Amino acid sequence: MILGTNDLWDENDPWARFVTNALKAKEFYRRDVQYIVRNGKALIINELTGRVEPKRRWSDGIHQAVEAKEGLKIQADSVIVAQITYQSLFKLYPKLSGMTGTAKTEEKEFLKMFKMPVIEVPTNLPNIRVDLPIQAFATLRGKWQYVREEVESMFQLGRPVLVGTTSVESSEYLSDLLKSRNIPHNVLNARPKYAAREAEIIAQAGRKHAITISTNMAGRGTDIILGGNPKMLAKEIVEDNVLPFLSHDTPDVETEGESTSHKGLSKIKLGPSSLALLAKAAIMAKYVHKSESNEWSFQKAKSAVMESIEMSNTIGLEKLQERVAEVTEMYPLCDAIALAYATVLKDCEIHCFDEGAEVKTLGGLHVIGTSLHESRRIDNQLRGRAGRQGDPGSTRFMVSLQDEMFRKFNLDTEWAVRLISRITDGEDIAIESNAVVKQLLGLQINAEKYYFGIRKNLVEFDEVLEVQRKHIYSLRQVILSGDSESCSEQIFQYMQAVVDEIILGNVDPQKPPKTWDLAKLLDELASLGGNLLTETFKETQEEDLQSSLEQILRYGSVEVDNFVLPNMPVPPNSFRGIRKRTSSAMRWFAMCVDDTSKKGRYTNIVNLLRKYFGDFLIATYLEVLQESRHHDAYIRGIEREALLKTLDMLWKDHLVNMNKLSSAVNVRSFGHRNPLEEYKIDGCRFFISMLSATRRLTVEALLRYWSSPMESEEIFNTADQ
Repeated sequence: MILGTNDLWDENDPWARFVTNALKAKEFYRRDVQYIVRNGKALIINELTGRVEPKRRWSDGIHQAVEAKEGLKIQADSVIVAQITYQSLFKLYPKLSGMTGTAKTEEKEFLKMFKMPVIEVPTNLPNIRVDLPIQAFATLRGKWQYVREEVESMFQLGRPVLVGTTSVESSEYLSDLLKSRNIPHNVLNARPKYAAREAEIIAQAGRKHAITISTNMAGRGTDIILGGNPKMLAKEIVEDNVLPFLSHDTPDVETEGESTSHKGLSKIKLGPSSLALLAKAAIMAKYVHKSESNEWSFQKAKSAVMESIEMSNTIGLEKLQERVAEVTEMYPLCDAIALAYATVLKDCEIHCFDEGAEVKTLGGLHVIGTSLHESRRIDNQLRGRAGRQGDPGSTRFMVSLQDEMFRKFNLDTEWAVRLISRITDGEDIAIESNAVVKQLLGLQINAEKYYFGIRKNLVEFDEVLEVQRKHIYSLRQVILSGDSESCSEQIFQYMQAVVDEIILGNVDPQKPPKTWDLAKLLDELASLGGNLLTETFKETQEEDLQSSLEQILRYGSVEVDNFVLPNMPVPPNSFRGIRKRTSSAMRWFAMCVDDTSKKGRYTNIVNLLRKYFGDFLIATYLEVLQESRHHDAYIRGIEREALLKTLDMLWKDHLVNMNKLSSAVNVRSFGHRNPLEEYKIDGCRFFISMLSATRRLTVEALLRYWSSPMESEEIFNTADQ
């Protein structure tokens, strides 16, 4: 009512679009779930991995609406220059293969999409992990209370715990619950203060008493080693001992992350040699810091330490000791740090081995999932963090009927709550009823089928675009890598096609020439070439062309080579040379065998008209090029630029239109029409229109460039707008 519109989804109404985007940003895009705010920017969180994707932006004004909602500086909308689905991208490869630990649940999709079977390889060592039954709760409050209690009981036992959450919001909520009970823990989510320390957090996630709360990013590509990762722990010890002396700068939390919590963890015992070498490295760092005229930044100091550690891993302890022994004077700081790291690493390996053995006797890593994901594969990834390489471990999933997935897929929560109430005395009590768990797992499988249907639908729609994409990219490749002759031939074909479109739009081969709109035809052809053709045809009237066509009808036969319409201007004599004559003959042959144009009694007259004006336009263009006295390389460069600029510009617009079409055709299903068939029909029409516009704009730009370069630029600017 405020906007004065009856349709909030009207794409032609900018205010309606603005309001719908604002509503979407307010209701569907939640901070710390779909995005986080960092350094004055709204950054998208990948809901599958939990990681920030700084280079991604939502399209169609959604990202701008989110920025306005958060009071951030609104940035320009992203422009689509190319797009392809993962499925279509993978199909471009001649051979496909892959390895993952969680593909078995997606076996049917791999077979259907890529015709690839999934083969299950036996584990290296027997899997002794214990997957405990799923516990269901009626409310979120009851679920989080039980998660906290289970973490606390495991902490008392000394077992390391990894808690998987589905969002930044829920990971920080659980963190607050554990803080209230004074349980030391580390958080790993998309926030920069945590994500920057991902490797360090994962390195000690398998240590005794270690509690790690993580979004789906936990341990991706990194094994959680029981007892800790000795290399990462040794690196951390060296950095803690050397960096404060090498740089006095305070580390930036946004880039370096918050310091990792070591509370509750056993202290690593270092031998006398390790302590002595660490002290020596610290003294040398202090000396280097004082002797340098410029203050070392924290980042520079950290890079120097990292290079020394890399050198240590490459050379080894024995060679380092030999290298240091050969130096009679004080050896470099990098050697001191490398030697200290190699020695500390030995102590860390012993400590981690002993602690790992102790953790194994306690039961290994315990993984807690706080919600079922829409895909069993993601849940299996979390389960797979425990029980690596024959280690002991256990997993437990706790779900609430108020979880996001169950709300999204309309689970009959009232039925489930009534069932839980009959089984237990309270809604906050955990149950492991087969009836409830079976219902929840069934819903998860339905969610997988739903998302598979979306992906399948996306692939089917993209197959339509794939044909168009191959045509455009092959055309671009010809323009970019072809020789000068092929580029010129492309221009000639464009000119002939533009002339054909003008002529076929104003004549009907089934009706006599006297019924044709020849005046409009002459006006369109004259305006096409700008000043180049206006002067030539300014004296030509509709009657002249009409009488010319009547003479041809009376004669019955004409000489096609060097053909000129009677009483009409003679084209410039530019078709000198065998290549240009052959090109003209080939275009005439293409007209004669053209099956796409309308046929009739006067088809031959129409074809002669097409040949005359096509040859006239091309000959005029060649004459202008000769008169310009520019080098061939310069001319070919101008032609390539015009071809590429128009093609790229209109292809970008076409992608936007196709995306809008894919959304619009779904509504047509209410009219009992197949959305995919509608998309194919309209998509083909859009593509033909885009190619026609590309040819027209390229020809206009080239013809007007030689008469007025500034006028050519105006054409491109108008098209951009």
